[in-house]
Amino acid sequence: MFKRILVPVDLSDPDHFRDALDTAANFSRQFASKVRLVSVLPVLPSVVADYVPLDTHNKMLDETSVKLNQLASTLSLGEGSCEVSVREGSVYHEIIEEAEACNADLIIMGSHRPAMATYLLGSNAARIVRHAPCSVMVLRGED
Repeated sequence: MFKRILVPVDLSDPDHFRDALDTAANFSRQFASKVRLVSVLPVLPSVVADYVPLDTHNKMLDETSVKLNQLASTLSLGEGSCEVSVREGSVYHEIIEEAEACNADLIIMGSHRPAMATYLLGSNAARIVRHAPCSVMVLRGED
């Protein structure tokens, strides 16, 4: 049913991606799917970027990739069944682009419970659901 599952991971908020990882791993075992973990780093404003050494930026990318690979190894999926990707930019835009690039047929992601600000401004999860090129499963945390 699902051949390529994309799981957005915010490394700063493990409570909201753990269920998504577990669900993706279960689907992967059930449907022999490939899982792709993606983390999106914000683009530094040019005012800040001018003062940050280039090697610091590259180090952030490398550290994020290492952490994603460590997470991937905890899923205990077969060799080649889990890939990682690190992108930079707007969260919802980069996740949608990643879903298109890897031909995902399902995105599994965690989300916070909506607050009043979310109703007025929208959220990354809501934008991804509206614009994704595939099915999206949003798992709500306990909050």
